[in-house]
Amino acid sequence: MRSDAGRLWASRERPFPAVVEHAGACRTVDGDDLVELCRAIAQQESIAEQRGPELGVSWGQNGDA
Repeated sequence: MRSDAGRLWASRERPFPAVVEHAGACRTVDGDDLVELCRAIAQQESIAEQRGPELGVSWGQNGDA
């Protein structure tokens, strides 16, 4: 979706587990353009994938905990 200021926003349909969000993964991200938005999404998914196992969260086949 695009904000009134012209920024692109994306939000996961399923939130990250609370423990992963507390570790720094954000469900909703924004960017000035599609490339920046994709980078922001990838960064949050990477945080979740890296921190999830050390916090005791296992990821399913489609990325859901």
